[in-house]
Amino acid sequence: MGQAVLVLGESGSGKSTSLRNFQKSDVVILNVANKLLPFKNNLNIVNLKKLSYVERYEKIKKAMIQNQDKYKAFVIDDSQFLMAFEFIQRAKETGYNKFTEIGQRWVNLMQFIDELEDDVIVYFLHHSDFDSNSGRTKAKTVGKMVDDYMSPESLCTIVIGALNIDGKHIFKTSSNGSTTYKTPMGMFESEEIDNDLKLVDTKIREFYGFNNKEEKGGVNEEQRKMNLNLKD
Repeated sequence: MGQAVLVLGESGSGKSTSLRNFQKSDVVILNVANKLLPFKNNLNIVNLKKLSYVERYEKIKKAMIQNQDKYKAFVIDDSQFLMAFEFIQRAKETGYNKFTEIGQRWVNLMQFIDELEDDVIVYFLHHSDFDSNSGRTKAKTVGKMVDDYMSPESLCTIVIGALNIDGKHIFKTSSNGSTTYKTPMGMFESEEIDNDLKLVDTKIREFYGFNNKEEKGGVNEEQRKMNLNLKD
């Protein structure tokens, strides 16, 4: 089954910057808010902002299922906006059903990732939020109704923290009790690592014994020139 990895951090904490060492042949970026990446790149980017909340989820699933043989890493950038944009688009709806449906749509995406090939990793670059009730930093959703229905962290084995400390971007791999960060024992040698999602991707594949593209003999030039297969 595919693997979902959550990368949590405030705006400006370096979540998108951590993509800088990926190559075009490595990854597909599903850009929910259509924000420009903070570095020069020629990466595969699918913009989703102009779609409806239903269309966004379907486009993400379609991109993954049609391209998982060619790309083994997918990034959903600003993934909290999947929930936020749906909430805004449905703001005039009364009642609580919309909150349940927002949570259920997220859970369905996680369940879909389970059906992907074993060596496919989907990274959710997600804004963090402080929960005053628990005193912990957690994944941002659209409120307590969704939090009570599900928590994004509970559906992921790996939750990485992105932080900006004194102007330096870093990743945290474990919790000090005030966060929801977590990684398997022995995957990383230290609690603090470089802000480099390509490095994280390599460590995950080594830890679980996934065969990456390099181990399979590399990606030939013809494959590099292929466009994403996202036709209707």
